Amino acid sequence: MPEEPLVLVEREGRIALLTLNRPKALNALNGALLNELAEALEALDRDDEVRCSVLTGNERAFAAGGDIKQMSDSTVGDMVERESPSPWRRIAAIRKPVIAAVGGYALGGGCELALTCDMIVASEAARFGQPEIDLGIIPGAGGTQRLTRAVGKARAMELVLTGRRIEAREAYTMGMITRVSPAETYLDDAKELARAVAAKAPLAAQLGKDAVNKAYETMLDQGLDYERKSFLVLFSTEDKEEGMAAFTEKRKPEFRGR
Repeated sequence: MPEEPLVLVEREGRIALLTLNRPKALNALNGALLNELAEALEALDRDDEVRCSVLTGNERAFAAGGDIKQMSDSTVGDMVERESPSPWRRIAAIRKPVIAAVGGYALGGGCELALTCDMIVASEAARFGQPEIDLGIIPGAGGTQRLTRAVGKARAMELVLTGRRIEAREAYTMGMITRVSPAETYLDDAKELARAVAAKAPLAAQLGKDAVNKAYETMLDQGLDYERKSFLVLFSTEDKEEGMAAFTEKRKPEFRGR
């Protein structure tokens, strides 16, 4: 009997829903799951029919962390070999927007996975944290970097060095997440946000995502240059012509990603 996929993929019009599927392990992130997720996202990146994706887990856990059983017996060499090429880098390199829909725990690697996404919609019941310090290690998939850029040095330092878990409302106040929703609707709200993104010009959405990310990677002058070049590139697209014509004609644009 074939094993059930570790990542379930459903298409709903212009958006895709990816569900982490290790419920008995609270969606702990082992190498197999991460590689399967990277492959699924890369396939959606090549699919012209999909313009935005939603990544979720379940109401108990988005992902409760890395797979401790797998890591406990691992050496440095094991970890390097397991992540070559790194699925984390592959996930971060996805061109199309990805929204995390977080219900329940997003701890350790689960928190880092949510931060790798472009926006986070969280249930009121969601809990975030970087508890690696309690295992004698530190975050290793962006927790010291993306979290610091999201909430600032002082707050990130506290979370990384104490392992304290925070509720969704506090994460929102910190600037870590995009939106807090009732537990009953957080996934629907994430899909609604994804549909709003998917309705826009897809090339502009991809370049907009890329330009915002560059703000974290470059000095201001370099970022402004990158933004301007991306802005000018879009003037060569059919979607730019359609968008401006639709505005002039007071109608809804029909973007084609060209």
